[in-house]
Amino acid sequence: MRRTIGARAILAYVFVLIAGVYGMTLLAQDSPPPADDTLSIEETIETPVEEESTPQRTLLDTLMDGGVVGALIGILSIVAVGFIVEHFLTIRKDVLMPEDIAVNLGELVEEGRIDEAIEVCQHPGSRSLLAYVVEAGLARYRSSEFGFAEYKAAVEEAGEEQTGQLYRKIEVLGLIGQIAPMLGLTGTVLGMINAFNTIAATDGAPKPAELAEAIGQALVTTLLGLVVAIPAMVAYSFFGNRIDSLVSEAGKRVEQILTPLGRRR
Repeated sequence: MRRTIGARAILAYVFVLIAGVYGMTLLAQDSPPPADDTLSIEETIETPVEEESTPQRTLLDTLMDGGVVGALIGILSIVAVGFIVEHFLTIRKDVLMPEDIAVNLGELVEEGRIDEAIEVCQHPGSRSLLAYVVEAGLARYRSSEFGFAEYKAAVEEAGEEQTGQLYRKIEVLGLIGQIAPMLGLTGTVLGMINAFNTIAATDGAPKPAELAEAIGQALVTTLLGLVVAIPAMVAYSFFGNRIDSLVSEAGKRVEQILTPLGRRR
């Protein structure tokens, strides 16, 4: 059964983020400046010179604000990309249902060469969903006195087993799609805790710059979590639909290949 992220969880996640960041921003804006921060005319004139020397922050610097949580989300992104590439290469029609093998099996079954058809299915170069299911049906047909009436049950069992394996392959993407936002929320909470610790350490009068790092961590981890989760869930849904389509097509092709067995009683 496919897993989905609940809408309530996402709404709660966004609400906590907005409320926390907004509250910290108000505290930073409303706090009065310390008494010893009064600038003289000379200091005011020198301020632009100091600001010009401030280094520009790069995208990498911003991503580094995510800390350990951001690194974990980055690892999840690498894993997700690897599985997506692997699924694109393996969950395809020409891999699960090779046309040349299907034609060869159809001809062998039609001619009654059951043993040769089983050998083709068992050949390492022929292993596929189609070959596995056809082999199960042919083996049941050959081993049972009433195989013509029982091979369909064997085909259904093998088909369900292969379908389950395909769905279990893509479960990793669904899991990543659920874990990544939760890690992002963890980073958001940690950033809020750091921000409130800063407020407490400054007697409730922090400067905006002192809260920037904590707020940056909260926002960056949230962004990273969503950037990883959204493509992972899209890929999970895409491959799930592709499996449904390929399994349905494979079932029709297997039935077409094994139909001559029903005429041999």
